[in-house]
Amino acid sequence: MICGKLAPILPGVALLRTLSKTNLACVCPARAGRGLAVILAGSAVVHALSGCATDFRAIDARTDSALRDRVDRLGGGALAPDPKWSSRLDRPTGSLTDKNPPSNNPSADQLTYAVADEKRDVAARLAAYQAAEEDPAARRMDLNGVLRQAQQTAREYLSAEEQFILSSIRLLIERHRFDIRLFHSAGSTISQVTTDGSRDLTLNLVNELAARKQLPFGGEVAARWIWEASDNLRNAASGGYTQASRLVLEGNIPLLRGFGDVAQESLIQAERDLVYAAREFEDFRRSFAVSVARDYFALLQLQDAIASQRRQLESFINLETRQREWYQAGKLPEFEVNLATNNVLNARASLANQLETYILALDRFKVRLGIPVREPVVVVVGNLSVPEPETTLDRITDLALEYRLDLQNQRDRLDDSKRSVLNARNALLPDLNVTGNVTFPTKADAREGGAVYEFDDIRMSAGIRLDIPLDRQIEKLQLRQSMIALSRSQREYDRFRDELILDVRARTREIERARLNLLLAEERVKINLRRKEEQDLKPDEIDTQRQVDTANDLRDAETSRDRAKADLRNAVLDFLLASGQLRVDRDGQFAPLPGMSRTPSPEEREAQPPPPAEPGSAPGPAPEPAPALPPAEPPAPTP
Repeated sequence: MICGKLAPILPGVALLRTLSKTNLACVCPARAGRGLAVILAGSAVVHALSGCATDFRAIDARTDSALRDRVDRLGGGALAPDPKWSSRLDRPTGSLTDKNPPSNNPSADQLTYAVADEKRDVAARLAAYQAAEEDPAARRMDLNGVLRQAQQTAREYLSAEEQFILSSIRLLIERHRFDIRLFHSAGSTISQVTTDGSRDLTLNLVNELAARKQLPFGGEVAARWIWEASDNLRNAASGGYTQASRLVLEGNIPLLRGFGDVAQESLIQAERDLVYAAREFEDFRRSFAVSVARDYFALLQLQDAIASQRRQLESFINLETRQREWYQAGKLPEFEVNLATNNVLNARASLANQLETYILALDRFKVRLGIPVREPVVVVVGNLSVPEPETTLDRITDLALEYRLDLQNQRDRLDDSKRSVLNARNALLPDLNVTGNVTFPTKADAREGGAVYEFDDIRMSAGIRLDIPLDRQIEKLQLRQSMIALSRSQREYDRFRDELILDVRARTREIERARLNLLLAEERVKINLRRKEEQDLKPDEIDTQRQVDTANDLRDAETSRDRAKADLRNAVLDFLLASGQLRVDRDGQFAPLPGMSRTPSPEEREAQPPPPAEPGSAPGPAPEPAPALPPAEPPAPTP
């Protein structure tokens, strides 16, 4: 089976059918069929070699091998993508080629709109909507589960994998250009010559098989087998049919322009581009894991804010109940009760708003992870031990300059610009090409030469051609272009390097700032807790507004503390990412570095009891206040 592809390249078949219906009684398609049989056989062989059906197994294997080779050379725990490629090609349907696809856009009178009852219980309905997210059968995901899910279904991650794979495919294309490539062509022509009213109708058939090889230093060599036959279709005698074939070896090699590494520039660039793609993919895996972890911590922070808001609402409800009882006992004016009630209403509204903010953020998080929005998910607290590093600005800068993969890409792309200048200079050279040709024909006086070649009748030719460049204006302009591009690339590399240094130093300072903010926020929580405890001991001596202010300050302090915890965790991850020290395993988990386990995490340090403070001294483990802060009065010691 030839898959129906021979008809376009064998017009002789259609012509023979047409001629057989004419009145040319002397036409002999049987003899012409001998020539067509050769064409058919050659076409079948070439088609079998190229593959009648599209088979991606070999291509996928070579692509995967190229990916793993580059990742293994990259080292550092980098991982190649492991996608599940589909080899199925869907047949086109009518909807794919429909020039006017249908639209679903009904008019206004065909739509319906249900008006809600203004007396409905809005609070109960909203609570029901928000409670739908608290399905007991919901999937529970901690940080490890979130990172693992992101590696499997996140659209950003899958797109980055495909970009890496496409770079590998581009390299395979360029490599194939330097492999031995097979070509086949077949054709037929019919010509008619009229002489003194006598017409000769001749069928000419040509079949050619060729193998070409592009040389890595420039030029090309080729081997061709050419089969030719002709038949006088009006001559009933057998002498009207002739056939011959020949083997041809030929080559064309440049000696000046186009010679050397410039001949394989496309392959060199494709090989280097795959290295860049491997670095970019690994850098993406790390930054993507940090970004997903940030979103996860933001959800936990919203959960903490909701819990704090609920505690405040409970406190306000208790305050309202107590104030109302005292008002009924005649101990308080009515406005004190109204003030407490007003704060209860505000707290309820804030809680509903925060719940809606959390649900919306969770749904967006599902979309980012590639989880269906309708699937219930519960984000639970997961431990991440990221102890704060002990380092210096100079040392961490040196590490970033050595390990950052994006800086290595910028450095190597600068070399690409330098190589482009060398290639542009090569284009200014004269053309000096050496050509050669060797032909092995069949016997010249044989009417049907067959495939017996006469090595005594070899025809050979060789030559050299020199083209003196009289007009290289375009090439000179292109050289100037490449030199300007090189200067620009040098500036871009210097700017990128300086911004990298700026970034990693800022990330290092950010850790200390985040730790200081956490210490101050924790102290604020302690102060407001003592303030609330004191007011709870003497509720009859504290007016409603002061108790409300204390509850608000405590909530704000707890929110600031939770935000400071997340900021510190994110600061350490950003520090590892900016310094090029962050590593991510195949499941998307953060790989611990040697020495991390010997240092307690912030959560562990937080669980340890603080050392006793001297009376009148500032609390906290820091022996000295930060010099950048203005001096502050120390809080009174706890009685």
